[in-house]
Amino acid sequence: MTETTSAAAPGTRPAHRVVVAVFPDVDLLDVTGPAEVFALAGRETGGADRYRVRLAAPGGAGEVRTSAGVRLVADLGFDEVGADVDTLLVPGAVYRDGNGDLAPRLDPEVVEWVRATAPHARRVASVCVGAHVLAAAGLLDGRTATTHWSTAARLAADHPEVTVDPDPIFVRADRGRLWTGAGISACLDLSLALVAEDLGEETALAVARQLVMYLKRQGGQSQFSVPLSRPAAGRRDIDELRLWIADHLDEELPAERLAARMCLSERHFARVFAQETGTSPAAYVEAARIEVARRHLETSDAPLAEVAARAGLGSVETLHRAFRRRLATTPAAYRRRFRTG
Repeated sequence: MTETTSAAAPGTRPAHRVVVAVFPDVDLLDVTGPAEVFALAGRETGGADRYRVRLAAPGGAGEVRTSAGVRLVADLGFDEVGADVDTLLVPGAVYRDGNGDLAPRLDPEVVEWVRATAPHARRVASVCVGAHVLAAAGLLDGRTATTHWSTAARLAADHPEVTVDPDPIFVRADRGRLWTGAGISACLDLSLALVAEDLGEETALAVARQLVMYLKRQGGQSQFSVPLSRPAAGRRDIDELRLWIADHLDEELPAERLAARMCLSERHFARVFAQETGTSPAAYVEAARIEVARRHLETSDAPLAEVAARAGLGSVETLHRAFRRRLATTPAAYRRRFRTG
C-alpha cells in the first residue's frame, strides 16, 4: 500500500513532503535535527504543515532503535512511500571495524531502496555518513560530495569515481538536486540551506535564530573553525592564549608580543606553541584572521579594505595574498560564491 498525500486547501501551498530513511542504529541527530529545522520553518512562516516529514523504514511502520538507544517510530515502510517525494533525506550509521576505525553501515536493502526511489524525488540529500549510501547507490558518480571527516578517506577509496571533499559542511550538486552534508551538527546547516532554497533566506535565518545558532554557515565553510581544528593543548596557558588571540585579531600580534604575554622567550614560546598546536604562531594567527575575513565576506557587503582591517590583515593586498595561499581563490570570488542572500 502507498501512502496518499492529502490535497492542499484552495489557495494554499501544498506541503513539501520530506521522507527520511530510518533503519537500525541510525544516528539520532541525523534524523531529528533536520525534522526540527523543517518544523520551525513551518512555524516561522505561519504554516505548521509547510513541511510534511515522514520516517520510512525497511520493516514498515513501527519502532526503530537508533545508535543513541532512543527509539524512533517509523510512519511507513519503504514499499509505502510511492513516487510523491519532494526531499529524500538519507541519514547514516557507523560501527567500529576490525581495525577499530569508524566505518559506515551499508544495509543492502536500504541502498537498493534509495537507488530505486531517488529518480522519483525532486531533491536528494544525505546527512553525515549517509553519503556512503548515496555513493553505493551510484548517485554520486562523477560528482563532488562531502561526508563526516572521519570517513571521508574511506568514501574516496571505496568510490574513486566520486570527488570527495572532506572540508565543506555541505555540498550542493546537480543544480541543487543532490546535496551531501558533513557530520553530526552540520545536519542543521544543511537543513537550513534547504529551507533557504524553498522558502527564502529570511526564513532560514529566522529558524537559525530560534535554534540559537551563532551563524548560519555556508556550504563552502570548513567543518572546523580555527580553534576547533586544533586539539586542546596540554598546557592551559596555550589554550588561554588561543582564546585571547581570537579576541585581539584586529591588533598587531607579532610572536614577540605573544611570547611576552606567556612570559617566555620568543624562541622558547615558538617551540612550545608548535608542539601544542601543530603550527607556528604566525600561521595560527593568519588562519584565524582569514576565518574572520570569510565571515565578513559571507555576511556583509563591506569593501575589501574594511574586511582586511576588521580581520587584522591590514591591507587588501595582504588579504589577497592570504586567500590565495590558504584558499586558492580571491576574496571577491569567495564572496560571489558564499555571500548570504
